[in-house]
Amino acid sequence: MALASALLAQGRADDAMPRSILLIDRRTQSSDDDPRALALAEGSRRLLRALGAWPADAATPIRRIHVSQRGAFGRAILDAADGADAPFARSSRQHGGDALGHVLRYGALHAALAKTLAPSATTRAPSSPPSATHLQQLGGCQVRTIRAGGDSAVVTLDIAGRPHTLTARLVVHAEGESDAAATRIRDYGQCAIVAEVGLPRGQTHGGVAWERFTRDGPLALLPMGEGFSLVYTVRAERLADLLAEDDSRFLARLNRDFGGRFALSTISPRHAFPLALRLRRAVLAPREVWIGAAAQTLHPVAGQGFNLGLRDAWTLAHAIGASRDDDGTTGDPGDARRLARWAQQRRQDRLGTAAITDGLIRVFGSALPPVALLRGAGLATLDLCPPLRRALTRRMMFGADPVAATPTSPTDPATPA
Repeated sequence: MALASALLAQGRADDAMPRSILLIDRRTQSSDDDPRALALAEGSRRLLRALGAWPADAATPIRRIHVSQRGAFGRAILDAADGADAPFARSSRQHGGDALGHVLRYGALHAALAKTLAPSATTRAPSSPPSATHLQQLGGCQVRTIRAGGDSAVVTLDIAGRPHTLTARLVVHAEGESDAAATRIRDYGQCAIVAEVGLPRGQTHGGVAWERFTRDGPLALLPMGEGFSLVYTVRAERLADLLAEDDSRFLARLNRDFGGRFALSTISPRHAFPLALRLRRAVLAPREVWIGAAAQTLHPVAGQGFNLGLRDAWTLAHAIGASRDDDGTTGDPGDARRLARWAQQRRQDRLGTAAITDGLIRVFGSALPPVALLRGAGLATLDLCPPLRRALTRRMMFGADPVAATPTSPTDPATPA
């Protein structure tokens, strides 16, 4: 998210005014080899494509999503065609987008973002203090303190064990968790097991993603390459036993969980991480702003977390790029009133998306038979009601403000399609 934010800010700065951008990362190693899978919505694909950072060859399209619940009736199918009558969706197809979203490895996206930034970026060694170049990347260092003043913030960095200070008109937190006191936290008591699974020779996924709700939590198979990316949600107390299972037994369990629809035959090493909702209460402070994973982390159900963060970054870049004084000269990117308008603009998308994902976990996590019947009726209604299905599909593809968040030019992210 930090790379995407820097690229978006650079695009606005190049078009409107010169600004120095310093990208700070505590890590020293590249994330290009990170195998984690990302599900990117169509709106995110369009944004990255407009910036010249869309790794098309590494992405697998999702053309349909099959949603069901284990052990109860009701299912719904969402198709890319459900959003086909909207102007932004028609424009999307003209630019090569005929999918609900795409799945790709995080490392592939990181490499594409880094490559796009590379021509104008200066990478500093961890022991080097920052300078005043236009775009600079600084790895292997940590932010120790931030003290906001009237028209700037003083940032103290730890670089190779030595303190360095710099001043910034705006500090953007794009990665890492916020402090607990400033964050609403809900521990789901669940963990996600992630892996890549393969199909037997001759079988294909057809671009279909599968979301299946169980008492333990949602299971997802996302088409990626020739197989699937798996997100298998379990109760935390069952995690150790499931990770200890050998591959053949785990695959048999997985095939049963999906009702025998597949004959999944191979699986990569499994990894796991705990699941919780973290929602920062205030995303603004004097000369500071929080976006992406620093502002919120969501349950992976429906795959909305990274897409929400990318919309945070795009709208913030646009707000900063629009910061001009009345005489047309460079304005203050940390102007409190402008940032307050940005935060208000993001409120509906942030809170609405968090509420939807949290609500899905609550509703589909209940074992009460009447609730299961209501869930089934809800899925059936969604499947049989095209207007409702289209509304949900567009929300998944483009967020709460689809027309505003569909850039077509790398130099003007605000231009609607």
